[in-house]
Amino acid sequence: MNGRTDFDVVVVGGGIVGLASAYKMTLSHPDIRIGVLEKEDKLAAHQTGHNSGVIHSGLYYEPGSTKAETCIQGRHELVAFAEKHRIPHEICGKIIVATRHSELGTLERIYQNAVESNIEGVEKIGPDQIKEIEPFCEGIAGLRVPCAGIIDFTKVAEKLGELVARKGNGNQVLVSHEVVGFDKHDFYTKVVTNQGDFAARYIINCGGLQCDRLARLDSVQPRMKIVPFRGDYYDLTEKAKEKVRALIYPVPDPALPFLGIHFTRTIEGGVECGPNAVFSFKREGYEKTDFSSTDAWDSLSYPGLWKLFLRYWRYGLGEYARAFSRKLFLRQLQRLVPSVQDEDIKPRKAGVRAQALERNGRLIDDFRIERQKNSIHVLNAPSPAATASLAIGDRINQIATEYFKLED
Repeated sequence: MNGRTDFDVVVVGGGIVGLASAYKMTLSHPDIRIGVLEKEDKLAAHQTGHNSGVIHSGLYYEPGSTKAETCIQGRHELVAFAEKHRIPHEICGKIIVATRHSELGTLERIYQNAVESNIEGVEKIGPDQIKEIEPFCEGIAGLRVPCAGIIDFTKVAEKLGELVARKGNGNQVLVSHEVVGFDKHDFYTKVVTNQGDFAARYIINCGGLQCDRLARLDSVQPRMKIVPFRGDYYDLTEKAKEKVRALIYPVPDPALPFLGIHFTRTIEGGVECGPNAVFSFKREGYEKTDFSSTDAWDSLSYPGLWKLFLRYWRYGLGEYARAFSRKLFLRQLQRLVPSVQDEDIKPRKAGVRAQALERNGRLIDDFRIERQKNSIHVLNAPSPAATASLAIGDRINQIATEYFKLED
């Protein structure tokens, strides 16, 4: 292949997972030419730029699972990367707090996960220690997780993009390039975008909220669908933010893939509260009233979504009520910090999570990566994907090296 627009590998998606994958491939294969195509006018425009900015420890996940291993490895790499490139971050630690006796069994299981996964420094704490760490927090028992922290993931993504473009044999990171089709040929794929076509030997789909659609454009039937869940946040006011020193989390419901409403000190110095988790009628809809007829029909016509709704209808109704009721949202916050009042919170950003769902209604919890011909499709990269991104990039690079037979 010849010409200015040809690449050995095209990575579709300029979020942190796509950029980390391109970065790791650049390090391993400096002679290949990589193109990253992002449809928005900036990198990290969706999940990467709308999450809570937490560096997760890895203790929520089953020891030995891909999520646990990549989170722990990725956390160490991420901190080292941030230190090297002077990206704002802080290892401030967090506490997970039980407020009911019914949560103590789950809290113990989380602690055992930490022990089995060799997560450093995790310790059980009682009510007095909770108060020492977070004076305004109330709980009957908890865990202290000193290796958790906060970071600006958008700046991480931007630095990764800068490094990809700087290294390699003519790499490019292109924004405002939406992929709208793939035209297959014997030895290459023509990647069709809104700004022209690119010829590539291999494709890696890291499309996040659009990954299943991109897979279908590539004639892959992914046996799952991305269903969007919006997470709403509030900020503590300038006066009230002194009530939270670092990160305060509830004990999560083990039946659900969400961690519950929590308090997060941000890298800018504020404190955000959230998120809830409600079905979104638009894949990239960050306002409560956002609606897309295409996205809504795509989700609501999927049998798996209705099976999910039937299974969790009580939880879903509660989350919707909290989404539109400031009072109910506040009540959840007061379980952890009782002194927080209505005047202490103000609406903040929202995020949308790409939740992979099987046709039988089962939520896909772990990472899912599928290969077909000259393509790799990352079809589920849930939280803690941002924390784990550099380790996920290693795995995708390893798969690409073997599957595409790339030379070192």
